[in-house]
Amino acid sequence: MVPSGASTGAYEAHELRDGDKKMFNGKGVLKAINNVNNQIAVAVIGMDPTDQEGIDQALNDLDGQPDKSRLGANAILGVSMAVTRAGAAKKGIPLYKHINNLAGNPPPMLPVPCFNVLNGGSHAGNDLAMQEFMVLPTGAETFKEAMQIGVEIYHKLKTVIQKKYGKSSTAVGDEGGFAPNIKDSEEALELIQTAVSEAGYKDVVQIGMDVAASEFYHKDTGKYNLNFKGSPRAANFKTADELLRMYKLFAANYGVISIEDPFDQDDFKSYEKMTGELNELIQIVGDDLLVTNPERIERAIETSACNGLLLKVNQIGTVTEAIEANNLSRNAGFGVMVSHRSGETEDAFIAALCAGLGTGQIKAGAPCRSERLAKYNELLRIEEEMGDQAVFAGEYWRDPWMLQDSSKGTSNW
Repeated sequence: MVPSGASTGAYEAHELRDGDKKMFNGKGVLKAINNVNNQIAVAVIGMDPTDQEGIDQALNDLDGQPDKSRLGANAILGVSMAVTRAGAAKKGIPLYKHINNLAGNPPPMLPVPCFNVLNGGSHAGNDLAMQEFMVLPTGAETFKEAMQIGVEIYHKLKTVIQKKYGKSSTAVGDEGGFAPNIKDSEEALELIQTAVSEAGYKDVVQIGMDVAASEFYHKDTGKYNLNFKGSPRAANFKTADELLRMYKLFAANYGVISIEDPFDQDDFKSYEKMTGELNELIQIVGDDLLVTNPERIERAIETSACNGLLLKVNQIGTVTEAIEANNLSRNAGFGVMVSHRSGETEDAFIAALCAGLGTGQIKAGAPCRSERLAKYNELLRIEEEMGDQAVFAGEYWRDPWMLQDSSKGTSNW
């Protein structure tokens, strides 16, 4: 099963759709399935499933295009992930342990769940331009406790929204977060602050955001339209510098500790300026900027354009390349947040990927909707399977490797 994104970066690997408007509005994937059952099957049948790198290379060679547009990245990724599962089965070990082996055996770890509790942007039908507002239970002691904190805040937020805007305002967006008809980010942040405080978790939770600025970047003016879902007004158009000042206020006034895609996917200069000024204070995550692509990650490392990677396997198309992107980013000192997509499936592969790579953070949506909860439930099972060897990233969510040097984790390595 392969996920799909609603807000996608221009540089992502190509998702092959049928294009027949008479069937599924053109979104069918029979062409991709045909490629799996024929060309790809012929190429990989008989190969050793534990040779992940060899099989993924064969898939890339068979496609022959850098964006996997001939066979489709969705066709290739489905096979690549199935091979990873088959390799784990052949070895007789859990999937997360097999991924850990493929990645060079970094310390496996339970991540801080980044719960997307309030939706805007392309994920919701309200007027809010910025896409996601998240709570991060970094002060929890275990993943299980972090889940409890996230769930309680989520339901407290529902109560807060219902009191202020009415019952009709508690409908949810694509990723399970609430989508009240609010217009500015400050209002969203205040709602979350209220819910966190009323739930009693003010001292153990931090706030993150996915701005998804490429969605409301106005190329003709070079500015960002904060009312891109409504009638354009001059007051809503912000320069990159004005957005940067806004982000500084978010960090200072609301404790925002992680901001994803603060500028357009091609605006490397604004990223560099923001990272230069806020590198030590907040995590600046590249999603559309980096698209899990090692080439773009290398450019970001060279220019200090950001300090975090959003790791999405369907942006690059194979498990091997996703692991390469992770290792490249981690070696550069970047934080890595494994992420779902807005068009998600019930497959929990990314939970095993996150635990096996030990990235320390995962974004899988709100504690709502079964395709989101599947990931969180799998992490609970992994925590149980690890037993007394389980390590939760907690306060080390941005730099989990630092746990190796702390008394908290030393006995587990």
